[in-house]
Amino acid sequence: MSIATSPASVSSTVSDTSSQVAAPSASKAWRCSVKKYDRAYDIGLFDGQRVELIDGKIIRMSPQNEPHVIAVMKTDSAVSKAFGEGYIIRRQAPIHLGPWSKPEPDVAVVSGTLEDSLTAGTPTQALLVIEISDATLTVDRNKKMALYAEHEIQDYWILNLVDRQLEVHRKPISASRRGSRFTDVIVLKPDQQVSPLMRPDLMIKVSDLLPKFPPFRNA
Repeated sequence: MSIATSPASVSSTVSDTSSQVAAPSASKAWRCSVKKYDRAYDIGLFDGQRVELIDGKIIRMSPQNEPHVIAVMKTDSAVSKAFGEGYIIRRQAPIHLGPWSKPEPDVAVVSGTLEDSLTAGTPTQALLVIEISDATLTVDRNKKMALYAEHEIQDYWILNLVDRQLEVHRKPISASRRGSRFTDVIVLKPDQQVSPLMRPDLMIKVSDLLPKFPPFRNA
């Protein structure tokens, strides 16, 4: 999911409502753990807001324009057909990456059955993560790319609606928080195809993921 700047109002609301949820300090940057983030969600502090947790920061998600919505739906459909039974396609749903991050990628593929997470909890890994990127292309190429590489997501795709291309990231190197990266990056145009790393026998056309028109800047 595209993300924007961290809303101070959300952080202050969390700390004001319960000292158990957060305790910001003026002397150092405040980081929210997944445990505190989940507790805040459970008591309703995020009602009416679309947020995710990235590296200890509560992030407000960007509004979605129609090309973004259509791209999410087309990608979900294409990936669902490619993976079939035995896999779950999570659309704009959280994955739990370490103690400080709970992103909600536009599309994530996990193994198992639909209700596994009810007993096992939020998935901590994904076979494929896809971000639909327009206004926050820089974030998806940098902060989120490093996060997914750090947690060894093997197949990370950025569907770039600005340049109308698919950017495939593989072979992660997990290093420091800012040093993690992917060593294999391939850029594919609409007339090209790609196979998910876990389904090399199946091809997905890039054109089947992209909306017909580029993003509307005034949407």
